[in-house]
Amino acid sequence: MPDDVAAARAAAEEQSAFSHPPVDPDTTAAYGDHPDQVIDFYAPRAERGPGGPAPLVVVLHGGAWRAPYDRRHVSPFAAFLAGRGFGVALVEYRRGAEGDAALAGRWPDTFDDVAAALDALPGLARQALPQTDPRRTVVTGHSAGGHLALWAAARHVLPAGAPWRLDGPPQLRGVVALAPIADLAVAEKLDVCDNAALQLLGGDELFAERQPYADPALLLPTGIATTLVQGRADLDVPQAVAEAYADAAAKAGEVVGLTLLEDVGHFPLIDPVADACAVVAEEIAQLAW
Repeated sequence: MPDDVAAARAAAEEQSAFSHPPVDPDTTAAYGDHPDQVIDFYAPRAERGPGGPAPLVVVLHGGAWRAPYDRRHVSPFAAFLAGRGFGVALVEYRRGAEGDAALAGRWPDTFDDVAAALDALPGLARQALPQTDPRRTVVTGHSAGGHLALWAAARHVLPAGAPWRLDGPPQLRGVVALAPIADLAVAEKLDVCDNAALQLLGGDELFAERQPYADPALLLPTGIATTLVQGRADLDVPQAVAEAYADAAAKAGEVVGLTLLEDVGHFPLIDPVADACAVVAEEIAQLAW
């Protein structure tokens, strides 16, 4: 496909995904004192599965870890999942560097927030969504949020002394990472999202030092069921990034699912009107029930 045609299709996909008005949650709870340390909860709107409490899906939004992109842009996706019978917890976290919102991520704040949100979630969910079962939790995330979802499932294999390390595996049914920035070294080589991975870890001087604490491709095996969903036509986070993570998992002795979607770019995975979004919901369902 010619470059201009591919770019036009990607632009149309992005426009469609961002065309939906934000959907207000049923309730919001704080997991910390900062304004960004909040979780929006969406109650399940349908019954599905074998009955009993609904599974809980944790959604971590993308946007290259940059401040201008907050959780509101994936609230239609969260509502879509609620309509499929899931309880949904949409997590906000601190993004952008202090004083420079154009930079990707904050160290260590972004990771502090994801860890704190996941730790607080079972208690918050019992209050906000009593019709869900936190023991049946699946974490999903898109793009930079896919990186954070994979990282959240790997906290028990972080280096000793890491402040976010867990003593044992998190209580998750699985992870469904959507076009994730899953291998930070490969993403840096490919200049994904304008050097976002490099910025997340603090630049050239700190990248190698911080990578063992932040790169999901180095935090394997996790023992957590994991599926990556990736559009073959993704121009924002190329297929090679997901494949690098899957290869790293295989070398570590772990099988990771990799669902590749033909003629799909970056944004249909979170666009409620796209067929790819329905595929995502089915991948989540396979792990949740």
